[in-house]
Amino acid sequence: MAIKIVTDSSITIEPELIEALDITVVPLSVTIDDVLYSDQDLDLDAFMAKMADSKILPKTSQPPVGVFAEVYENIAGADDDIISIHMTESLSGTVEAARQGSLLSNRKVTVLDSDFTDQALKFQVIAAARLAAEGADKDAILKEIDKVRKNTELFIGFSTLENLVKGGRVSRVQGLLGSLLNVRVVGTLKDRQIDTLLRGRGNKTFSKWLEGKVSEIKASGRKIKAVGISHADGMDFSLKIKEALQGLAEAPISLMKTNKTIATHTGPGAWAVMIQFDEDTTS
Repeated sequence: MAIKIVTDSSITIEPELIEALDITVVPLSVTIDDVLYSDQDLDLDAFMAKMADSKILPKTSQPPVGVFAEVYENIAGADDDIISIHMTESLSGTVEAARQGSLLSNRKVTVLDSDFTDQALKFQVIAAARLAAEGADKDAILKEIDKVRKNTELFIGFSTLENLVKGGRVSRVQGLLGSLLNVRVVGTLKDRQIDTLLRGRGNKTFSKWLEGKVSEIKASGRKIKAVGISHADGMDFSLKIKEALQGLAEAPISLMKTNKTIATHTGPGAWAVMIQFDEDTTS
């Protein structure tokens, strides 16, 4: 009996890890100017160029229920287990589509809301896939996923509020204010919702947050197991984050372009840093 690991394309992960760990990625889709693309059809640079030229915000769509059912039936036998880990339901209906797809399939599927997305989702998927490859049982894998989830933090920086406004995630008044005052916003995804941590003019807002976060981690004594940094045309500040955090992390930091699903909502100039701690010492 095998255990298969499934996720969705809101994950930002190195292609070689997908292959090496036998991870199945179900793609979301995105519509730009009435043309439907699979999330895997365009690289991020091409997508960002198309989004910049479009008069309306691209629309992302979760995979159909039937696609999940088909994937589950194709990758596993009747005696196998599947653990399907997805982007948090607060950002997408993908996890619910996976749940419905699991009911339609004739397979043993455990569907999980990761509470995160991007490389924070990757932390859970990699942990699960490595244990599955080692022959661990389902209960042990689920326990490890829960541990990783509880010890992960995600922070995101927005250089523009335009896409958030178009997508209905902030009010038009807030959007106008951001445009007029060159506002930068730093937020956190916690308990399945994005909360604002800091707001100010210019990139000094980002630097202020980073300095404070580094000081906080050093003072806490918490050990960092992994750091992932993703960006949508936000390489400059992402490099500064990497330089500031690398000395605190056990492993080399993964710096990657984010995926199209996330970039649609963040807009250009955005970055995210995701930290997996060794153990929870915040309680």
